[in-house]
Amino acid sequence: MLPTPLRSPDAEPVSATVTTAAGTALRRTFRALRRRNYRIYFIGQIASMSGTWMQAVAQGWLVLTLTGRALDLGILTALQFGPSLVLSPWGGVIADRSDKRLLLMITNSVAAVFALSLGLLTLSGVVEVWMVYLLAFLTGCVIAIDNPSRQAFVFEMVGRDDLANAVGLNSVIINASRIVGPALAGVLIATAGTAVCFLGNAASFLVIIVALVMIRPAELMRAPPQPRRPRQLRDGFVYVSRTHGLMVPLVMMAVVGTLGYNFSVLLPLLAERVFERGGGSYGALTTAMGIGALAGALAVAALHRPSRRLLVAATFAFGAFIVAVGLSPSMTAALLLLVPMGAAAVAFVALTNSLLQLEAEPPMRGRVMSLWSAVFLGSTPIGGPLAAAFASWWGTRAAFVIGGVATVLTAAFAAAHLQRRKVRAAARLAATLAFRS
Repeated sequence: MLPTPLRSPDAEPVSATVTTAAGTALRRTFRALRRRNYRIYFIGQIASMSGTWMQAVAQGWLVLTLTGRALDLGILTALQFGPSLVLSPWGGVIADRSDKRLLLMITNSVAAVFALSLGLLTLSGVVEVWMVYLLAFLTGCVIAIDNPSRQAFVFEMVGRDDLANAVGLNSVIINASRIVGPALAGVLIATAGTAVCFLGNAASFLVIIVALVMIRPAELMRAPPQPRRPRQLRDGFVYVSRTHGLMVPLVMMAVVGTLGYNFSVLLPLLAERVFERGGGSYGALTTAMGIGALAGALAVAALHRPSRRLLVAATFAFGAFIVAVGLSPSMTAALLLLVPMGAAAVAFVALTNSLLQLEAEPPMRGRVMSLWSAVFLGSTPIGGPLAAAFASWWGTRAAFVIGGVATVLTAAFAAAHLQRRKVRAAARLAATLAFRS
């Protein structure tokens, strides 16, 4: 019989310690799913977001087959995201006045009707490009009303303590669906046609509607709906402008969203013009960024509480990696750099979202998140053409560098602002102590 090794009675095997640590990290990363309402919503969002990305790919393919012009894809994007720039603030007013759960049921039902209409028009063979444009525009209007309520509804389901975790998990859904949805679209377009993608998206909306019906209103942490009164939209702008904790993240989101978040334009150009590769390489670049984004979302979900310093660090990292990707000497280097860049990109978006919701007063949360939606989604129709123009004038690498430098300067602005506030707070504390003494 082999001798038993001597050890302290309190010692634990290394494997048990590692297993315990891994279990703790896993529970911390997915802790918001302990809440029944959010767990149901999370499952519904998986289906809905996958359907949304499936339709986005099929819709672009349909326009390309109808017209054969790449310019029309830009028009399609502008029509779908442009309304967010104008209508999202009104969506925030509606969110603060309404039962957000009921409002989300309505917006998802309307979006399902639009997806069903596009599917039936395509299936019947009568679809024309103007019909696609019209339905894309109408869907964009629904998104502008839906998004502020959807963002603020997360807080109602999980509360302050689990908000950052839930926002991170929502980012996991978005980035996972960016892989699943387009993959499904590719298979369905090749085997059954684009109409099936639109019909599938309509069905996916039914899943999230059922999830919203199953949510227990009594367990929601809701603020009382605000009564209708004049100047509520203006009040939202004034509130944000006077609250530094809200204004700085929104300015950061506006600048970075416009100048730094243009990968749908720049990554194809990087593959084709810089590395002289085809569509497969573009897919590889997108996948590398998606892997990083998924990792970044999980990292944010594991945070106990977001902070402004962490937001500044994520913004600095994001800008630095944008520049590095633009200057990468080879395809392999670009693939490797896109992973941490994707992680920093998602961390930046998730942290701004969490900090805004935590800083906002409950009666104003819908209007605050409507401005976040406006600058994030609404910057797409502005930033995309700007990035394309920079690439045309000075080259693709220069377009990356411009976006990255703008992002780094935005982080520097935020860091300087934080330092000024820290110095002022220290001066006020010193003055108060001196007065009391």
